[in-house]
Amino acid sequence: MSTIVITGANRGIGLELARARAKDHEVVALVREPSDALRALGVRIEAGLDAADGASIDRVAARLEGADVLINNAGIMRRSPLHALDWDGIDAQMRVNAYAPLRLSAALAPKMSAGSKIAIVTSRMGSIGDNTSGGAYGYRMSKVAVNMAGASLAHDLRPRGIAVAILHPGHVRTEMTGGTGPLSAAESAAMLWARIDALTLETSGTFWHANGEVLPW
Repeated sequence: MSTIVITGANRGIGLELARARAKDHEVVALVREPSDALRALGVRIEAGLDAADGASIDRVAARLEGADVLINNAGIMRRSPLHALDWDGIDAQMRVNAYAPLRLSAALAPKMSAGSKIAIVTSRMGSIGDNTSGGAYGYRMSKVAVNMAGASLAHDLRPRGIAVAILHPGHVRTEMTGGTGPLSAAESAAMLWARIDALTLETSGTFWHANGEVLPW
């Protein structure tokens, strides 16, 4: 039975990623506070994770024995226009969206064996080549940063047999998107799992749309 560690599993895509594997694998949900929906899955819950606080990440990671699959899913979006940039919000997005996945991956990598996988749920809004609308400065910058972290992790962990996927979940109806988008969280989770299941060392470090399309950097 594989051990799957998922951040941000309280709701939305993270909850559905956990639900999809809860019956056949040991799922460990890392959250600040568990939701009733997460508790109902019967998975192992490690509460107290504040993705904006590095020390919190270290404490939770120390309680874990390792992972066969680590999914860095937790993320936030704070919108502010160019004429009124919210610098605190930009800093928070960098800490949660970019620094936290790298910090947790670095903490767990020594406990992961050959054949293990790390997935980073990012966004195509972190693609420089795909930016045709501007705006969303903090969110876009944080996703560019985590994409780069994922690419570097793929290089550094390949000799140890650990593969890394950098994944855009699609436009999903979640709290972050205000309930808009053509995909449900369950539909997105199913496609993300397809990408993670198909991941190999040869494809490690690729930036994918959940539907399998390779996205530009």
